Amino acid sequence: MKSAVLEETPWVLNAKDEGERKRRIALFFDLHRMANEDANALRKLQEMQLPDGSWPWWSGMQPSRYITQHIVAGFGHLQQLDAFDLDPDTDARRMVQRAVAWLDRKVEEDHQRMLRDFKGDTIPMPSSEDVHYLYARSSFPQYPLERGKKSAAAFIIERVERYWMQFGLQEQAMIAIALHRMADEQTPKLITTSLAQRATMNDELGMYWKDFRIGYRWNEFPTELNALMIEAFEIVAHDREKVNSLRQHLLKLKQTTDWKTTKATADACYALLLTGDDWLEPKSPPVIKVGEETVQVANSEAGTGYIQQSWPGTEVKPSMGNVTVTTTSDGVQWGALHWQYFERMDKVPAHESPFSIRRQVMLKEQTESGPKLVALDASRTLKPGDRLTVRVELRTDRYLDYVHMKDLRAAGLEPVQALSGYQWKGGLGYYQSIRDAAMHFFFDRIAPGTYVFEYDLKVTHAGDFSNGITSVQCMYAPEFASHSEGVRIKVGE
Repeated sequence: MKSAVLEETPWVLNAKDEGERKRRIALFFDLHRMANEDANALRKLQEMQLPDGSWPWWSGMQPSRYITQHIVAGFGHLQQLDAFDLDPDTDARRMVQRAVAWLDRKVEEDHQRMLRDFKGDTIPMPSSEDVHYLYARSSFPQYPLERGKKSAAAFIIERVERYWMQFGLQEQAMIAIALHRMADEQTPKLITTSLAQRATMNDELGMYWKDFRIGYRWNEFPTELNALMIEAFEIVAHDREKVNSLRQHLLKLKQTTDWKTTKATADACYALLLTGDDWLEPKSPPVIKVGEETVQVANSEAGTGYIQQSWPGTEVKPSMGNVTVTTTSDGVQWGALHWQYFERMDKVPAHESPFSIRRQVMLKEQTESGPKLVALDASRTLKPGDRLTVRVELRTDRYLDYVHMKDLRAAGLEPVQALSGYQWKGGLGYYQSIRDAAMHFFFDRIAPGTYVFEYDLKVTHAGDFSNGITSVQCMYAPEFASHSEGVRIKVGE
C-alpha cells in the first residue's frame, strides 16, 4: 500500500531532479573546468584521427566520410563563433587541415569512380553527402579548393546552383550557406526567398515547414533543420524577424521534446548563439497578477528568468482564477499555472491540451454470435467474474517525446494480461507496464494523430468503486498534460 500511495501521489516526492538540473547549469560558468573539458575533447579527437586525416565512427573502424565532414563542420561552427584558435601551429588547426585534405581527395576519388562506372545518358545528381561536404568545406576558404572544369567540386557546385529545388530542405539551406561563402550573390538569395515562401508562420510556434518529412537519416532531423535555417536566414538573408521566429520554433521544440542527441543539441546551441537578439540579456521583468495579488519577480533565476510562486490551499481565492501577465520586452516567454487539490476520481471532468483523451469501459458479453462489447452506464451493475474491455483513444496535434500515459483502475478489477512488455500497434511503439493500481504506457515519441489502446480487466470483488481517470503528460513539458473524465463502477454480489 505504501508503494502504491507514493506512486499515485507523485507530489509527495516533489521533483528533486529539477533542483539538480539547475545546479548543473552552474558548471558552465566554471572557466577552469570548461578549459579542461575542452582540452580533453580535443585530445580524444586527436587520438581518434587516422593517419590519413579522416575519422572513423568508432575506434578501430574504417574511415567515415560523413563523420569526418561532421567534425569539420563542427570546427567551422566554432570558427564562426570565434571560439576556435586560428593559429596554424595549434593541434586543432593541424587536425582540420589534415581532415580537409583527406575529404578533398576522397570526394574526388568518389566522383571519378562515378564517372567511370556510370553507363547512362544523364550523369546523376550530387548526393546529400556531397552537399554536406560543400557546406563543411566552405567554412575553411583559407585552404584552396580545386575547382577545375572536371573536378568534383566544380561538378557539385554547378549542379546545386542549377537544380537546388530538387534537394530536401536541409540540403537547400546548406547550399544557400555554402554558395554564399563562395561569393555567389544570386542563388543563395533565391533559395532563402523560396524557403520563406514555403514556411508556416505561427504566433505560438514561430516559423517552420509543415512539409518537412521527419525520418531516420542524418538529413531528416527537425532540430538540425531549424539550426541550418537560422544560419541561412542570418548569413544570407539578414532577416532578423525570421531568424527570431526560427529561434522561437527551436525553443518550442525543446519545450515539448528533447533535442534527441548530443549532435542535435550542439547544432541547436550553435544556431542560438550565432545570431539574433540576445534573449538572455537582462530586461524589465513582467508584471504578473494573480487575482489582486502581484507576484514578486525580482529574485528570478539569472540567465533564464525562471520564477516560481506557490500558495497553500487556505490562501487560494476564487479571484485567483484571473491571471494577467504584462511585459514590455520582446522575445519568447512562457509559463504555467496549475492547481493541486483532492477530489473524488469519478467527479473529475475531462481536460484537453494539447492531448485529447476519450476513455470507455465496456462489458464483454458472450452472445450466440460471439463476444459483444456493451457500453456501461450508471444503472448497470456488474458481478464478480465479468470481463471488461478498456478502450483509450488518444489524440495529439503535435510531435511529443517521452510521454507517459497512466490509466487507473478500480480496486475490484484485475488485469487479464499479466506480463509487461514492448508493443507495436497502429504505427506506434510503446512499453506497456502493468502495475498494482494502474496500467502505464511509455512512448519515446508520438506523432500527430489518433491512437487507440485496448486491454481487458476481470471483475474480482463486489462494491461501489471509483475507476479513476486516464492521464497523459509530456516529460519535458509537464504543463502539456490532459486527463479523461472519471468513471464509477458498481459491482453486485
